[in-house]
Amino acid sequence: MANAKIIQAKQQEVDAIAAKLRESSSTVVADYRGLNVAQVTLLRKQLREAGIEFQVLKNSLVSRAAANAELSELDSVLTGPTAVAFGADAVAPAKILSDFAKKNDALKIKGGIVDGRFYDAAQVKALADLPSREGLLSMLLSVLQAPVRNFALAVKAVSDKNEASA
Repeated sequence: MANAKIIQAKQQEVDAIAAKLRESSSTVVADYRGLNVAQVTLLRKQLREAGIEFQVLKNSLVSRAAANAELSELDSVLTGPTAVAFGADAVAPAKILSDFAKKNDALKIKGGIVDGRFYDAAQVKALADLPSREGLLSMLLSVLQAPVRNFALAVKAVSDKNEASA
């Protein structure tokens, strides 16, 4: 009877992980081996402040959950100790983990799922290097303003030239 209870508890855990995989915009898998307690606590704090859930999970449970969520590509990165970050923002988990990994060589990003698509470690790091949404909007705005600004400067230069000749 105890065996059935254990199996049922594990199935509930697999279902909960599968639900998180489906619901989160971004899921990043990392190897945390070599981090001390203070470093892990600091990382958890940074992730929690950004609204990201960070858990150390068994590979077998994550593998079954990924299969349930039809994300079996994730199996390729489920080796060794595994920590998983689930986030509603597509870039935030990758950015925080990547920044932390730059300061702490022990943390290694293995890969992840962003909007239902598998990304390997290099792709997750490239995603982390993208500017924030606000930064991208700022760049777009400056690109859109450039032609108008240049036109205004040209009109002013013509006006100044006409005033000088008159």
